[in-house]
Amino acid sequence: MKPTILILCTGNSCRSHMAEGYLQHKLGNLVNVQSAGSKPSNYVHPIAIQVMQELEIDISGHRSKHLDEYMQQDIDTVITVCDNAETCCPTFPGERKHYCWSFADPADATGTEEEIVNAFRKVRDEIRETFDRYAAELSLQLSGT
Repeated sequence: MKPTILILCTGNSCRSHMAEGYLQHKLGNLVNVQSAGSKPSNYVHPIAIQVMQELEIDISGHRSKHLDEYMQQDIDTVITVCDNAETCCPTFPGERKHYCWSFADPADATGTEEEIVNAFRKVRDEIRETFDRYAAELSLQLSGT
């Protein structure tokens, strides 16, 4: 059975969806990637969708979910992508690994429309860099080499 990776953030509207989309794109059918939040916003931020589309990754079908949806599932790895998610998020049954990688919340960006979109791109690129390293390491582990 392929491992399940759950990516958590408080609002489950930006960072966790970008990370979920990117990691699923990188690892394909090797893993099952999901995301959730401790206080979900009930939407996926349209600029997060836009900047991921620039990488040809479609997250428009994602929905904001509460972490309770996953409490009864076996989760192999939990990755939190904001500082307060780690303190707000419980341990999951079967969880083997937990990583906490902090990224600024692009939804807090202010300024012109271009400045706000660039803030989302900056966080997207930071997520991409971090998750590229993780995907390479995990891919080696899953292939047994």
